[in-house]
Amino acid sequence: MRLYQLIRLTCLAGLLAALLASAIPQATAPHEQLSAYGFFTGDIARQLPAADVTPYQLNTPLFSDYAEKLRFVRLPPGTKATYNSDSVFSFPVGTTLIKTFYYPHDFRDPSKGRRLMETRLLIHEANGWKAWTYIWNAEQTDAYLEVAGDKQPVQFVDPKGKTVSFDYIVPNQNQCKGCHNTYEVLTPIGPGARQLNGDFAYARGKENQLQHWIKAGLLSGLDDVSRAPKAPVWNDPQSGTLEARARTWLDINCAHCHKPGGPASTSGLFLQIAEKDPTKMGVMKTPVAAGRGAANLLYDIVPGHPDQSILVYRMLSTDPGIMMPELSRKLTHHEGIALVQEWIKKMK
Repeated sequence: MRLYQLIRLTCLAGLLAALLASAIPQATAPHEQLSAYGFFTGDIARQLPAADVTPYQLNTPLFSDYAEKLRFVRLPPGTKATYNSDSVFSFPVGTTLIKTFYYPHDFRDPSKGRRLMETRLLIHEANGWKAWTYIWNAEQTDAYLEVAGDKQPVQFVDPKGKTVSFDYIVPNQNQCKGCHNTYEVLTPIGPGARQLNGDFAYARGKENQLQHWIKAGLLSGLDDVSRAPKAPVWNDPQSGTLEARARTWLDINCAHCHKPGGPASTSGLFLQIAEKDPTKMGVMKTPVAAGRGAANLLYDIVPGHPDQSILVYRMLSTDPGIMMPELSRKLTHHEGIALVQEWIKKMK
């Protein structure tokens, strides 16, 4: 090869590498204000998604002190998430998952308005996912970056007409990693086939979310939604059996830690929906160094006896040294725990 040809090829290779590098979003400092990202149109407190932002919901969401949540995803132009049947989708670099936590002033009457508490972002950068939290101001005009966490007094009227007051906890950056941790890698929780296989009321009408993502060019690897698994709605008996709903509740609330590679994997208690071994699921399983979290009870789950099951005891507690999950709650999810109790009660 002549010298000038070698130089020309070297230059072309360098130019190609530069173009590829420029196409991959590089790590950048987060914006100070949520509005700077352009996720929403108009008054951002209304949470109306921009044209390149897609709203979604989970069939059975994580309990977070009765906070309601609005979820959105924005993918880089021309890219798609990759379908997985048994885990969260693989999202391309440049994806942002957006979740806003809020409380209606009166759960019985949405027309009385709401208070936006925080918006959490998971941004997929070239070197992995990054978590950022934005806390809404009192005027509800914008949310501001906060990495140290926060505590804010909250008051609302619940569906039964009871006024509820408590201190809402915004987790700090390290606590985000505590839940979104698989084999020491920050990973999303929720947006996978099972949880997205349900209807969503889009602006143009109700549609299955997986079908919508396929039509919108947001998902590859699936062309027939009937092949996808579907998680039941935890509080809808028409959507699944008692066992399926209870295990789905445990999957979304507990399995981000209690799974292989999760922060609680050394406990030997695995609560992900795919686990089939009764002992690993906690049935007549002795705890590993649970301390006072065991309350002198012997097993994680005792069939027929939820009151003798450590699993239930820890979910009912709000003592930081006992309660499970350990983070992001000050209240007890009585309705979800009642579901798990009923499942254990009927277990043989």
